[in-house]
Amino acid sequence: MSQKNSDGKRSARERLQEQRRQEEARGKVKRQLLVGGAVLGVLVIGGGIALWATTAAKHGKQQASGPLMAPQGAMGKDNLVIPVGTTPAKATLTVYEDFRCPGCGQFENGFRDTIHSLEGKGELKAEYHLVTLIDKNLGGTGSLNAANAAACAQDAGKFAEYHDLLYKNQPMETDDAFGKKSRLLDLSGQVAGLKTPAFEKCVNDGTHDSWVKKSQEAFGSSSYRATPTILLNGKSLYGDQNNPLTPDKLRKLVAEAQKG
Repeated sequence: MSQKNSDGKRSARERLQEQRRQEEARGKVKRQLLVGGAVLGVLVIGGGIALWATTAAKHGKQQASGPLMAPQGAMGKDNLVIPVGTTPAKATLTVYEDFRCPGCGQFENGFRDTIHSLEGKGELKAEYHLVTLIDKNLGGTGSLNAANAAACAQDAGKFAEYHDLLYKNQPMETDDAFGKKSRLLDLSGQVAGLKTPAFEKCVNDGTHDSWVKKSQEAFGSSSYRATPTILLNGKSLYGDQNNPLTPDKLRKLVAEAQKG
């Protein structure tokens, strides 16, 4: 082989090696750019999530810590109780309930006439604590919105009528129909004199939302764990399946309270 051919082949090999080194260098740069871009993308996405979570947390905190507007006539600790009935009555029915709770609906629809009859005779007064347990367990806002609307009805002196109407039209537990304020306003038209501009504004603005949330916090901090929780003069009535409460039994217990 001539020196000239040998030099040509060596030069070709060198050029090929140089070309491979350049391609490897370009590939390395490309991989670095891809990795850097991916990391940057993760950081941007992560930053967006962190910002959203922070913003959402701040927004939630602002909502929860907003001005607490108790409805007119509310009483008890922190004004969390809505009273119904004659104040001097010797028997007090304490009710913790959620407008989405099917057990609460069963209680209200089964005992409504008895309770109102005893209230009408001045023998019983009721104290309602409105909570949002189903919203917490299943999601949605129906418990909150319905409780706020009931508090708005209390402002208008129509709590009992609207409270009863909501339970008569209670949706399935998994159906967050009361999450739609338009539904709550439509129902209010069935209560004479309730659907006024003031009531509509109270419902749409969530005027008593913070009050409802405070009521739920108090319930969560109590020893009670389910709705409905029903007490007569502080004694639980509704949780014993072996000795269930009936309308006749409630009348008897109220009569005994009148004597004692």
